Amino acid sequence: MSPFQLTRTLPEDATDAALRADVLHGLTRSPKELPPKWFYDARGSELFEEITRLPEYYPTRAEREILVSRSHLIAAATGARTLVELGSGSSEKTRHLIDALLPELDAYVPVDVSESALRGAGEALLEERPGLRVHALVADFTRGLDLPPTVGPRLVAFLGGTVGNLLPEERREFLRGVRAVLVPGDALLLGTDLVKDEATLVAAYDDAAGVTAEFNRNVLAVVDRELGADARPEDFDHVALWDREHEWIEMRLRARHALTVKIPELDLVVPFEAGEEMRTEVSAKFRQEGVRAELAEAGFTLSRWWTDEKGRFALSLATVD
Repeated sequence: MSPFQLTRTLPEDATDAALRADVLHGLTRSPKELPPKWFYDARGSELFEEITRLPEYYPTRAEREILVSRSHLIAAATGARTLVELGSGSSEKTRHLIDALLPELDAYVPVDVSESALRGAGEALLEERPGLRVHALVADFTRGLDLPPTVGPRLVAFLGGTVGNLLPEERREFLRGVRAVLVPGDALLLGTDLVKDEATLVAAYDDAAGVTAEFNRNVLAVVDRELGADARPEDFDHVALWDREHEWIEMRLRARHALTVKIPELDLVVPFEAGEEMRTEVSAKFRQEGVRAELAEAGFTLSRWWTDEKGRFALSLATVD
């Protein structure tokens, strides 16, 4: 069997159809919103990589600290023969986990909507670790998870705090969906950013260099390019605020003046009043008791909880009994 295999469960036109549906729904509702997944075209991905290196943006460094120091414990606790990573991207952080699981690791299954990202990451991993077998899956795991046949036990990793981009009901559905494809002995490794002081949280999403602002406005560039819209990113201000009630950060785009955006591909005209805000991301922050409760509701048992030295970020290991 080839050391690299790729399976596509996402139709070729699914991304275009999803973008059209999300823009039509999000820009005709009140208040307006667009899902954060549309930040990530090639330029958006570059900007996010730059964000992870900013002094204000601690989550990536904090999670990497945990993975570097705890991957051997994760490997020992799970004995995983298959590692599945949801939203794998470049698979950069996961290398620490892969190395801890080798040589017993039979297969790595990265799951992402981007075939090019999966191929690039897979080729790099196999060049560095020729004994590894990679079965990449082109899929949107938020719309259901259908894993290929693999050797158990399986460890599903969902890192980066990305689970916080899901609203509470979406998180419930997501966690139940993951649990549905696992069997006793399998486990879930979940990355969650933790509640902390407001200044630190807001700074992480509103950096002094303005990189996050450019990243936020990039969603308009995606809509312009893909749907022929005439939105001008410079007509919108970046907004990041802490919602104490829901304990999440919201990113928004605020119209600097009254304007109209035309989207010919959808036969849609979208008016914005001066100062009107459109939500582009929710990033929930968590507490241990809340994570435990959400996992339990989905059928998992929280068995390990690791944080970085400063207690900013957590990795939870949840088991299937």
